[in-house]
Amino acid sequence: MNTVSAPSLHPDTRRCVVSVTRPDYDADAYVGQLWEVPLDGGAPRRLTRGFRDTAPKFSPDGSILAFLRAGEGGKPQVYITDGRGGEPQQLTDRPLGVSSFEWSPDSRRLVLSARVPEDGRYGTVDGVSAGQEDPRLVSSFKYRMNGVGYTRDKRSQLFLLDVPSLGEEPFVRPVGRAARSLGEDAPTAFAEPAQLTDADADHTAPRFSFDGSRILFSASLEPDSEANLRSDIYSIALDGTDRQRLSNFTENLVSCGNPVHSADGRWLYYLGSALSPSGVDFVARNTALYIAPVDDPTQARVLTDPESLDLGEIGEVVPAGGDSVLVFNRSRGAGDLRRVDAQGAVEVLADGELIVTGAAGINGTVVVSYTDPDTVGDVARVDGRALTRLTDFSAALRSETAVIPPREEIFTAPDGYPVHGWVLIPEGEGPHPVLLNIHGGPYAQYGWGYFDEAQVYLDAGYAVLMCNPRGAAGYGEEHGRVIKEAMGTVDMQDVLAFLEGAVRTYDQLDGDRLGVMGGSYGGYLTAWLIANDHRFQGAIVERGFLDPESFIGSSDIGWFFSEAYTGAEPEKVQAQSPYAQVHRVRTPTFVIHSEEDLRCPLEQAQRYYTALKRHGVECEMLIFPGETHELSRTGTPWHRRQRFEHILRWWAEKLPSKKNQPA
Repeated sequence: MNTVSAPSLHPDTRRCVVSVTRPDYDADAYVGQLWEVPLDGGAPRRLTRGFRDTAPKFSPDGSILAFLRAGEGGKPQVYITDGRGGEPQQLTDRPLGVSSFEWSPDSRRLVLSARVPEDGRYGTVDGVSAGQEDPRLVSSFKYRMNGVGYTRDKRSQLFLLDVPSLGEEPFVRPVGRAARSLGEDAPTAFAEPAQLTDADADHTAPRFSFDGSRILFSASLEPDSEANLRSDIYSIALDGTDRQRLSNFTENLVSCGNPVHSADGRWLYYLGSALSPSGVDFVARNTALYIAPVDDPTQARVLTDPESLDLGEIGEVVPAGGDSVLVFNRSRGAGDLRRVDAQGAVEVLADGELIVTGAAGINGTVVVSYTDPDTVGDVARVDGRALTRLTDFSAALRSETAVIPPREEIFTAPDGYPVHGWVLIPEGEGPHPVLLNIHGGPYAQYGWGYFDEAQVYLDAGYAVLMCNPRGAAGYGEEHGRVIKEAMGTVDMQDVLAFLEGAVRTYDQLDGDRLGVMGGSYGGYLTAWLIANDHRFQGAIVERGFLDPESFIGSSDIGWFFSEAYTGAEPEKVQAQSPYAQVHRVRTPTFVIHSEEDLRCPLEQAQRYYTALKRHGVECEMLIFPGETHELSRTGTPWHRRQRFEHILRWWAEKLPSKKNQPA
């Protein structure tokens, strides 16, 4: 399962570099190295051999390749090399690592984003463990984030770092008499970067201005930002002074991010999602591209239509030369790449049955990373609207497993609404038991990219159904907002209509042997389904949003998310709550959750499981230590494998297939 980073294109446009990362069972971690990919069709070659090398970026003059390297159990730090496989040189030693970096136009500096631990926390004082730290005083809604933990005591700040020449002599640490004579003046291996920001907020997505004189970034710095989801675009001078707010939305608030200047220096681009005057109405708000003149950023305007384009899934803006940029649009399960210029002209560069995950463009040459039903991640050159594939990092995967392509289908809900999705049928003679999979979000989508979940279940002999019901992303804002304060209504109708349509259409599907499963919002809708429909032989409720009332205050996003979707009226909330309907469940249910899930906290699973037990429902609960809401996507390799083993064990017991029988 090799995943591929966004490419970094060398200025000569003859080669690019990507990071190729894979789960490793021996290390129980994700390991990866940098690969050079020739654009003329030559064979890719491995450039580095670190434990985990990621985020490659060529300097604008092409002389240096910078990247992040993390050792086993270590934090990512910035390294540089000549880009031809020379010995990398470490530049940073940040205690919590470096999150991201960008080059200055003159190739002499880097701007870094890195979390700064509060003194006395996160190992900054020897002998003071996490359990011995001082208590945390909380006075705001925002203080934790899934996958990060507490945030206010390790804010993400910006730093400026001068990049040494690769020709300099390597550092030699003074020892013995030399070290004693130098005392505190003894040099260290790493030049301390200059900290540019110190506000009580996370500073993200830093970039240099087109002329290198200022730094652009995104942050929530306004006085009202603690009570809403607003973020703004700012710039500062290279010494951290003269902070200026470049976005100016005050009445209808916007969450802004990923600022860049166009290559011609005339335009400021950034992404934004309208939040309405409340500042928290985020439901099904598509991300649009905004533009403003560099010399008068207050004259910002929306450049793309948020109803027809959604640029939020990848969430990047890539300069493409002149006044244009590259953006990533999600639509109907696909993820296409588009070029947009300052006049709002939109050109499709790459589309089809794939999801573009990264891109780079110089002087008309564009390369992308992508996933499709056949590959977890690969690199291609854009030729017209076609892709010329340059790598095959999933060859070993295909040689060891049967990758079964999905069949695209549209079935009709009872009210006539078209429900779009995919049917995957395993090899061998049917009819096969059927697993109805429900995605999270809810404003997310199943798509054309390689999906390990589906392939594992297919290999075990199950037909897999995946659809994007109302509430999902990729079909316009109206499609997504229709379940606002109406969860478990038309979305339930849609997934059942897709299930029934697939069973009617395909003889290979056994309509009498059905299972249902999903995570996050998919866990919600699974729990809702089995309280209202008893056709399933088994269910898996994973990391579910199960009790809207207790979600408020316990989740990192609970203070705004739950009421935005279910409303605030107690009777209406109860009418949309799986926990309130748990007494109706008859289906054997497997509850899966992670101990450190801050998005849907563990108590959601514990309370639901206990209620099932009290009502006599056959059930089990599986809890993963040390994992977050992202277990199925980025959990440790062994935990991800064990999760699949337990899922297949459950289905072998409740819904056996010819290949997956009880032990």
